[in-house]
Amino acid sequence: MTDTVALAQSEFPANARRQKRAHAAGHVLSYLGGTVVLTTVLGVIAVHFIPGFDPYSQNLSAARLEPFSDPAHLLGTDAVGRDLLSRLAAGGKTTLLITLAIVSLNMFVGTVLGLLAGYFGGWLDNVIALVTDVSLALPAVLLMIALSAIFGPSATLMILVLGFTHWMNFARLARSTSVALRGRDFVIAPRMLGASSARVIRTHVLPHVMPQMFILAVTSIGHVILLQAGLDYLGLGIQAPEPTWGGLVLEGQNYLRLSPWQVIIPGLAIFLIVGGTQFFSQRFTAENNKPLRKVR
Repeated sequence: MTDTVALAQSEFPANARRQKRAHAAGHVLSYLGGTVVLTTVLGVIAVHFIPGFDPYSQNLSAARLEPFSDPAHLLGTDAVGRDLLSRLAAGGKTTLLITLAIVSLNMFVGTVLGLLAGYFGGWLDNVIALVTDVSLALPAVLLMIALSAIFGPSATLMILVLGFTHWMNFARLARSTSVALRGRDFVIAPRMLGASSARVIRTHVLPHVMPQMFILAVTSIGHVILLQAGLDYLGLGIQAPEPTWGGLVLEGQNYLRLSPWQVIIPGLAIFLIVGGTQFFSQRFTAENNKPLRKVR
């Protein structure tokens, strides 16, 4: 018995040190991811102010210039002589703005439905749960294909489809938090004093739900960017000549052997922003993985 206790006590500091190192590594990765995301976003914005910025002008005499071969075209040109740096920045602006719109719509719809389901419960909770299950079973890509065939592909259609088909995680998280809060004293007391349900939800429940919604929003940005780039690559999103990162990959695939940088550069931009976002999100979830402290 004494040997078992001594062994456990000897292993505890080692486990604590390993957890502490893992925790520190997670912080380093989160800072690195945040730096990558911030640098990418600032770069996308800064390019718009560089003299000569023009993502649409064609110059066949300067077609397929290699990166860094011409000071006027730092990242080279595409098959019709358009500046890739300008198109990358313009496509990044469009991609990021649409992503923010989709994530904001997801968060709004999911938070509202989750709060209603968790706070009121009963038949309303059952109806919202049914809608959530149906939405989970509905493939966004197939819905986008069907609606694009009817209305034509557009940015508005993509925002609406992705905004109303990826809110379920927000709703589930908001519901579980509301269920945990509705029995607390600071929620019951104003109800007993005659406060309306809308006021109780807005004043006492929503402030506790929103921090978790923002964390989930940050973690979902990378997924939305990938999904949006995939739809643009399939021709279901924003149409040419408007540049997007997925659209740039689609344009460059026909010239992959002659000018592979047309695919590599936008693909690298997608990789950096998605990977950086995923690492950066660890900053918000690291609190759940704090190392154990030795009790004296």
